[in-house]
Amino acid sequence: MQNTHLVKRRVIGVDISNDRTSFAIVDVRGNIIAQNHFPTDDYKDLNHFVSKLTEEILMLAEANGGYETIRSIGVSCPSASVVSGCIENAANLPWKGLVPLEAMLRDRLGIAVAVGNDAHTSGLGEHMYGSAHGMKNFIVVSLGVGLGSCFFSEGREHLGMKGYGGEVGHTCLVDHGRKCACGKEGCLEAYVAANGIVQTAQELMAESDQPSLMRDAKELSPRIIKEFCDQGDELAIETFRRTGYLLGIGLANYASLVSPEAIILTGGIVHAEQWLIDHVRDSFESHVFGNIRGKVRLLVSDLNDGEREILGSCALAWEVPEYSLFK
Repeated sequence: MQNTHLVKRRVIGVDISNDRTSFAIVDVRGNIIAQNHFPTDDYKDLNHFVSKLTEEILMLAEANGGYETIRSIGVSCPSASVVSGCIENAANLPWKGLVPLEAMLRDRLGIAVAVGNDAHTSGLGEHMYGSAHGMKNFIVVSLGVGLGSCFFSEGREHLGMKGYGGEVGHTCLVDHGRKCACGKEGCLEAYVAANGIVQTAQELMAESDQPSLMRDAKELSPRIIKEFCDQGDELAIETFRRTGYLLGIGLANYASLVSPEAIILTGGIVHAEQWLIDHVRDSFESHVFGNIRGKVRLLVSDLNDGEREILGSCALAWEVPEYSLFK
């Protein structure tokens, strides 16, 4: 007799960033079975984006064991809330306002969908598969186009009332400071995320006529500035020193509030390595509450950036109650 109660041992994880949407089939052990991606910014219209994502998910599933083997889908996205299942007022995505992504995907795909903040899912990925495995109290900070974070307390992520707990990037660092993409002024993100680092470099070049490789660069980015650091460029080195100092203050304030075992840094910018991280550590220890000084580990994630978000979104998918229109 055929078993009609198939135990589904696979989920699909989706990671939406401002430039690329990646998705993968993952089994119960965290093995990535198959994966693919497409450019996010090719789809300025939300309905076209959801149609494209739905089509790609179905094709990947059918080519790798069939859609009937998929239990649920987890989605990682900036400015998303796992409480509402919506993207809300995303600063760096093409779709503005309230985007009911969870409901849109569930209606089109017919199975359970969970949508969470990218910092939240990054924390889940680190907890299950990365540097935070075995920890109960820790912070994960993602540093890239924006600055996001998630903190775990006694083994559970703290999401807050509406799912936006941990928005340290939008805490005020400088009164009446730089304009942030969120609309406020002086946010930590405006100084230590990608655009903020480039702005610091530009300010340094404007402050003096000191020679710098950055002056002749066609385009500046944290990666290029890091390459100039490797070549001994003093203004490039100073750019990351200032960034590390300010990030250290922000993390010290965060740690002083929640007293974590560790802070785990993720995202492309942390690959600036000693040019950034050494200054972050020095500033952190100078500004953190004295009773926990020297007791909080500052770690750089050893997970691949893309893999972490996929695995984290899959962890989110396993948590959502199973549901199907086809039963």
